[in-house]
Amino acid sequence: MSGRLVLVRHGQTHGNVDRRLDTRPPGAELTDLGREQARSFARGLPRPPAMIAHSIATRAVQTASEISTVISEVISTGLSAGGGRALAAGMHEFEGIHEVQVGELENRSDADAHDEFNAVYRRWHAGEHALALPGGETAQQVLDRYLPVVEQLRNSYLEDHTFPGDIVVVSHGAAIRFVAAVLAGIDSQFALDHHLANTESVVLAPAAEGRWNCVQWGLLTPPFESGAAAVTTVEDASRSAEPMG
Repeated sequence: MSGRLVLVRHGQTHGNVDRRLDTRPPGAELTDLGREQARSFARGLPRPPAMIAHSIATRAVQTASEISTVISEVISTGLSAGGGRALAAGMHEFEGIHEVQVGELENRSDADAHDEFNAVYRRWHAGEHALALPGGETAQQVLDRYLPVVEQLRNSYLEDHTFPGDIVVVSHGAAIRFVAAVLAGIDSQFALDHHLANTESVVLAPAAEGRWNCVQWGLLTPPFESGAAAVTTVEDASRSAEPMG
């Protein structure tokens, strides 16, 4: 198997700008910057993906659309020059890969709400999968809806040796970090410490016996250990104020 899952967080939204816990679909739309982030992500891919998948949230649909437009332009240029290939499987929407549902904390932007989310989210990473956010989901409920989509993509596409490349999955920061840590056995403190800025990604490669290897987390490569220094840019310097990243 040569294809990988590229789990990419959506571009910046108006909810992100307001530091709101915006988790219930359809949710906020992308900002102009968010659309440009999606296009820049697409231009930075090492090769065109074979498929673009996305959640049902508006921000994921819009991010996937921007990525698809750029990839189509790249492929068209390659084909006209005598190379390249078509986007094999196009764009697909999946129900189960939306953001962690925060329940009673929805649309709040205050520090108390962020602290309450973070407290529960930390306990999820410590293994308390039955613990629920107030009026929201448990960690197990997130896994129960998200993992079947991952396995479907693996079994239907990545396990097929004729499938020609990677699958870009446009999803959401908190869900990506939690699911990727579970699938690839990532150190829980590393996952908590290393937020994903808008359009940063976690790349998972299929391994033997149904396992996954994490080959990239944001700008970092293995080993993914709790002592690894987070990479901070001017744009994401205040990311800790937005717990979903």
